[in-house]
Amino acid sequence: MEKELIELMRNQESQLEALLILLKVQQDMIMKKDTFGLEGLVDKLNECSKIIAKEEVARRKFLGEYSLVDIINKCNNEELKHVYEKLRNTLNEIILQKETNSLLLKQELIFTNKMLNVINPDREIKTYNSVGGLRK
Repeated sequence: MEKELIELMRNQESQLEALLILLKVQQDMIMKKDTFGLEGLVDKLNECSKIIAKEEVARRKFLGEYSLVDIINKCNNEELKHVYEKLRNTLNEIILQKETNSLLLKQELIFTNKMLNVINPDREIKTYNSVGGLRK
């Protein structure tokens, strides 16, 4: 049982590393403002996510009602514990990279919107309300 679980976890970890590589490529494209490259990367990210989901379903079917943490704690197999730690570290790296990419995209959108507002300002006449605040 342990050997099969280790094999499943290694497969999942290799797919997660592939996702991490794609996320790093995405970060490079965001920094270079390569919009068309980002658009092409979406399909690769979706495909990689589907494969990871299939691996996760296979692992959950294999474990049944038991949780992975319980099995790791009960087991005395060092290789299993090592693979589990490596899997957790990769997941944490993916989460960090995903959040970084998300923040970079938000920052770029805010900058773009501000530049558009400078180039093409609001044409409405601004008036003051009864309290003295500016009404838009």
